[in-house]
Amino acid sequence: MPPSLLARCDDGAETAALQRARGSAEARVRRLGEQTKLADLRQEGCLKLRFPRLPQPSIEAVLINTSGGLTGGDRLTQAFHLDAGAALTVTTQACERVYRASGGQAEVATQLSAESGAHLAYLPQETILFEGGVLSRHLDVDLAEGAEALLCEPVILGREAMGETLCEAFLADRWRVRIAGRLVYADALRLGPDIARVTAAAAGLGGARAFASLLLVSPRAEALIGEVREIIGDRGGASLVEGCLVIRLVAEGGFALRKTMVPLLNRLAIAPLPRIWSL
Repeated sequence: MPPSLLARCDDGAETAALQRARGSAEARVRRLGEQTKLADLRQEGCLKLRFPRLPQPSIEAVLINTSGGLTGGDRLTQAFHLDAGAALTVTTQACERVYRASGGQAEVATQLSAESGAHLAYLPQETILFEGGVLSRHLDVDLAEGAEALLCEPVILGREAMGETLCEAFLADRWRVRIAGRLVYADALRLGPDIARVTAAAAGLGGARAFASLLLVSPRAEALIGEVREIIGDRGGASLVEGCLVIRLVAEGGFALRKTMVPLLNRLAIAPLPRIWSL
């Protein structure tokens, strides 16, 4: 990381004097008869949760960051737990924007857990990284035997329609997925700080401006891999890891990424996709 960006990320003295966003949201859902219902809810700071009423057995949670985006020193924490047999889809009201950091890094920590027979879909909308943005994310998932999970994290490196290009920015993304306490999937991504060079490289993104990581933990995973590869075509790849279906997507921009992601998620998800995911 260049000294200028490194200093801004590590210098706590600068960020302490500035107003920073803090947000936390936690929810637990349970199954009552054929329906999933909200059991517990806690929210504070800039992070809010809304639960639209939908004509379906599953429940949908929509995360809203009222600060309007993230910058250095901002911190969000979110946690969701599914009781046995419950079905929950978590999404966001809009794309999360990561703006230029004047000091420190933005941090987002997500914890997901599900008991046996539960169906979890974690489908936030795209994270848009702006020039000078610095973001560190952790996603920790703990599943019981017999629980299913679909995870998706899409990222856009500047908005092509606005003529934005990234030269210096940083993204660190860490995933850990466990089944019955056993680690079945670990992933660590670091992009930047010379993000233009890294993403242009053939071993990087090959010049793509948008990408997504998806993971399906389900007994259906092996049977779906052929169909998934047909949907993806030459825009990514899919493989099986410890019985989990791992998918990578790349695209020239956000809209092109969605054109692949939406039909893919429609095929993989148990519950209907949130309406805000429509093209």
